[in-house]
Amino acid sequence: MSDYDNAIFRLATSQEAEPEDYTGEDGLLYCGSCRQPKEAYFPEGKTFFGRDRYPKECDCQRKRREKLEASRREYKHREEVERLKRTGFTDPAMREWTFENDNGKCPQMHKAHAYVECWEEMKAGNIGYLLWGMAGTGKSYFAGCIANALMEQEVSVCMTNFALILNDLAASYKDRNEYIARLCSFPLLILDDFGMERGTEYGLEQVYNVIDSRYRSGKPLIVTTNLTLEELQNPEDTAHARIYDRLTEMCTPVRITGENFRKARAREKMEQLKKLLNRKESL
Repeated sequence: MSDYDNAIFRLATSQEAEPEDYTGEDGLLYCGSCRQPKEAYFPEGKTFFGRDRYPKECDCQRKRREKLEASRREYKHREEVERLKRTGFTDPAMREWTFENDNGKCPQMHKAHAYVECWEEMKAGNIGYLLWGMAGTGKSYFAGCIANALMEQEVSVCMTNFALILNDLAASYKDRNEYIARLCSFPLLILDDFGMERGTEYGLEQVYNVIDSRYRSGKPLIVTTNLTLEELQNPEDTAHARIYDRLTEMCTPVRITGENFRKARAREKMEQLKKLLNRKESL
């Protein structure tokens, strides 16, 4: 749109003058607050329905517009983030697994920050994490922090587990390929608690199909598991071997060595209970 066309648009959408506005020596309307012109003359020889001037944005109007536009952008952003979290998390509790809520007891959390900060490189290089370690050390929380942080950047992430995936596949026999294709469409897929699903022949076949499809999609995968790296490197049979080979090829192993937060929480509750009982006995 040319400057002249822009001027015509502003003229068509102009607002009434404010009571404090005034006319300057050049004959143009000025803002009574910022003292900047609220009008400008058309280029010489050009008019619009007999008018030789058009509305111009003063500093006050510009600031109000920019504030409104920023508010609208933030509203749309929050709407999109909410949509991503609604569709990407299979458990509402995952929404709380954020860097902001981190208790600082996981020595490897800097690797989660690094993954988010280098997301474009991770995505381009198809680099994922294989988070392994003892139960309760915060592997799922680590992965959830990555998911939440990327969703805040409007990156679509799916965080689920094979127990849910296998149930969904069993319930949608005719749409299995479509279901797996949808999982592979997410820029980042997180599979939580790998190895906890039932080890039937059917189950292992479906697990392999999902992981192999993700492998062929060329998109990164993050997996959390209670299996040790030794168990992953020394599978019990061929069915497990082809699954583990795919995982170790796609994902960089990261051992999570944080304190068992479940045991720590249990100790805290026990201490609270003791204090309450002692207080009651002293009454």
